[in-house]
Amino acid sequence: MSIDVEIEDHIAIITINRPDRLNAMDAEHYHGLSQAWMRVRDDPELRVAVVTGGGDRAFTVGADIKSFLTRKPEWADVWLTQRDQILNRGIELWKPVVSAINGFCLGGGVTLMLATDIRIASDTATFGLSEVKRGIIAANGGTQRVLSQLPYPIAMEMLLTGEPIPAQAAAHWGLINKVVPRKDLMPTAMDYARRLASLAPLALQAAKELAIRSRDVDLATGLRMEQLVSNLLRQTDDAKEGARAFAEKRPPVFEGR
Repeated sequence: MSIDVEIEDHIAIITINRPDRLNAMDAEHYHGLSQAWMRVRDDPELRVAVVTGGGDRAFTVGADIKSFLTRKPEWADVWLTQRDQILNRGIELWKPVVSAINGFCLGGGVTLMLATDIRIASDTATFGLSEVKRGIIAANGGTQRVLSQLPYPIAMEMLLTGEPIPAQAAAHWGLINKVVPRKDLMPTAMDYARRLASLAPLALQAAKELAIRSRDVDLATGLRMEQLVSNLLRQTDDAKEGARAFAEKRPPVFEGR
């Protein structure tokens, strides 16, 4: 039982590998997941991440209820805001992240998925913010992201009732990109990842950061940031390679410089 990281052609495949507990995460697993995200963030050779769950039953059902609800909270921990940062709670990871959702995606599984960029689900996947049924709230971004990613009544129904929805409904409401048969889940996710990894990594990271930060700034500021970053990117070796490849009618070879 662990957080596994496999590297393949500039892609980090992160697997929450605790299938006997539906990939529920205790403190040890959250720490391991934080370490995996920092590795992706800090390694320039890694351009894309894919996150999935071990086994066939679950992506992740989030926090391990037995260990988290019974653990006495330490009030001092509330102010350790930089400790064990994860994708859905504060880490600034501008590389694209693809989620491959292979079953139950509940509680913290949904909040993790909400922080990913491209989402592929098996046709047996289900999605639910089930925390209210346990007397807690959907933390780690659950209450903060759901309204920006779903229509208000759908988001509030999920958040306030805790009832799950099937993959087809999640796709209908734009929560995920695509629903595929279980056997096609990882091949589809990896196809997305390989296409992303073949693109200019600096441009990808810039595009993601600008898009996400646009939610927190006014339009004039966002347009100015976009203009400045665009001018910077034009000076990179990758931008010059992109222009050469276009003129020579060949695929570009980007190096992140």
